[in-house]
Amino acid sequence: MLKFNESNSGHESKKNREKKKRDTKKKPSRSFNYEKFVAQFSRLKPRYMNLSLLIPTISISIFGIMMVYSASWYNATIYFNNRFYFFTSQVIGFIIGLLMLSFAYFLDFQIYRRFAWAIVGGATVLLLLVFVPGLGIARLGASRWIGIGGFTMQPSEIAKFAFIIFASMVASTHSKDLLKRKKDKSLKKKERHTQQLSLKQLGLILAVGGGFCGLILLQPNLSIVMTLGATMFVCLFLFGAKLKHLGLLCVPVLIIVPIMLVAEPYRISRLVAFVDPWATPRAEGFQLIQSLFSLGNGGLFGRGYLNSTQKYMFLPFSESDFIFSIIGEEFGLVGAVLFLVTLGYIISRIFKVGRESKDMFGKYLCFGIASLIFIQSALNIAVVTGSIPPTGLPLPFISFGGTSLAVFMGAIGIVLNVDKQNRKNLTIE
Repeated sequence: MLKFNESNSGHESKKNREKKKRDTKKKPSRSFNYEKFVAQFSRLKPRYMNLSLLIPTISISIFGIMMVYSASWYNATIYFNNRFYFFTSQVIGFIIGLLMLSFAYFLDFQIYRRFAWAIVGGATVLLLLVFVPGLGIARLGASRWIGIGGFTMQPSEIAKFAFIIFASMVASTHSKDLLKRKKDKSLKKKERHTQQLSLKQLGLILAVGGGFCGLILLQPNLSIVMTLGATMFVCLFLFGAKLKHLGLLCVPVLIIVPIMLVAEPYRISRLVAFVDPWATPRAEGFQLIQSLFSLGNGGLFGRGYLNSTQKYMFLPFSESDFIFSIIGEEFGLVGAVLFLVTLGYIISRIFKVGRESKDMFGKYLCFGIASLIFIQSALNIAVVTGSIPPTGLPLPFISFGGTSLAVFMGAIGIVLNVDKQNRKNLTIE
């Protein structure tokens, strides 16, 4: 009888031990569960959102707002008695940019193809409105802005993207021919996979791009003309224009550029200052010299945020065209390189979305947007570092200018939508 009880109690204790083990297994672990965190976070973001492009874009735009404040608070205090004058305008531009990015992300990018002509017409009207008295705003001898109440905008920023949309529409019109060539085994591999623009397509793209350049030149705004012209040339190459046609385009460009330089005396002065800024250190060479001082002051790691000295009315337009100089002064060579790497990463991600897109219109949109960001950034940094003659051109996502920031962020929204449509198609397949 005693043995029976012992075995029974042993059996019960064994059951208790097993029950305790099950209870301990059911207890949630207090350690951080990375996979669960990612799964929960993924529910918060819209489906098919490309965070590898969105997060760097938002981050660099916020960094731009910080730099606008750092570069402008002193001048804003002196001229407007409000140290947040430029900062507030940039924040408003950022909020509008977020709305445009969100709207473009949820709007099917194919709608831009259907309304490409209307978009070109709207951009043309805006470019003409800068010459209308009462609407156009003239600053420093140039009529580049439209003002309605307290709201101002720069139509040339919109015209650049209107051209990209139109050129992408025209170039992708006969993309079906490319699909047919890909299936034609009688052609060589290079011929099957090469899209070539017809003369009609080339003429339409040049007509719209040239018309925009002409209207912008009348403002006058040579820097935007240079940017749009370079973007047009690169887009034609990426969209499949023949090399001999591109070579022929270089002939009138080589003739027109010297004429434009001679047409305005101040352009000759800038060219002379570029060759030897120290010859006129208190006149045309002043801005470039101060820009180089600013970059040199930064050293390897910079003087620290808000600690720039060149912004104290030494460097003109430190919050806009020459803001990269302030970045170099406050964050040094290391900070400037990290910024350029981030900007380069954004451009590479846009090109990647374009390469992966099976829709030719979406592909060309991404190629055009990436090319514009690269060209405008390269020209701005070249001016700041004294690599090309000085000209006024904002640094994308960074320089002061609500229109520029909002439109560039809206363009990123278009790229995100192209990527979303491509991911949807892959999921269906």
